Amino acid sequence: MIRVVVAEDHLAVADGILAYFKYHDSISIIGHAKNGEDLVKLVEKNIPDVVLTDVKMPVMDGIEAAKLIKAKFDRIGIIAFSMFDQDEAVDLMLQAGATGYLLKNSPLSEMEKAILKVSEGNLYYDPNLSLATENTPNENTGILTKRQIEILKLVGKGKTNQEIADALFIGKTTVETHRKNMIRKLGLHGPGELLRYALQRKYDF
Repeated sequence: MIRVVVAEDHLAVADGILAYFKYHDSISIIGHAKNGEDLVKLVEKNIPDVVLTDVKMPVMDGIEAAKLIKAKFDRIGIIAFSMFDQDEAVDLMLQAGATGYLLKNSPLSEMEKAILKVSEGNLYYDPNLSLATENTPNENTGILTKRQIEILKLVGKGKTNQEIADALFIGKTTVETHRKNMIRKLGLHGPGELLRYALQRKYDF
């Protein structure tokens, strides 16, 4: 059973989620928080498999909550759940450690897919979410070394620096250095944009 904690300050939305998964065969909602601060406490107490969190909430937003959760429980999958489709909101959640992003106007069946995917360590993004940036960075991956392209593929699969290091039999600091160099080479503005780039290009290598 996949254990899920939900953070949503709109009661009607939260009730809809709880009702949808009440009798689900493989997903169990084990807790509901109304703000980011309560979410962190709930996660510390119950240690779920997946956290589904609104981005904008009172007291503490989903971005700060996600950072705190990932710092303590890296294995927990985090799915952002929001009305916002802006690049900035998506980037901030990705940088905070989210591996899924859903729009609130999507059907709950989409949420079900996201939870199942993220619980398995995969990435999941709403089909209606645009991952393209207006100013597309350098499209030529030929400027990257063979090793950097290998790392970029794993970044696109949502792997952490340590997981990439283990898979390629290199040091974690080496991975971190390669990622910084890729960000510079591709004209990107941080790890969130590198992940977006990897997702856009994952089938082109």
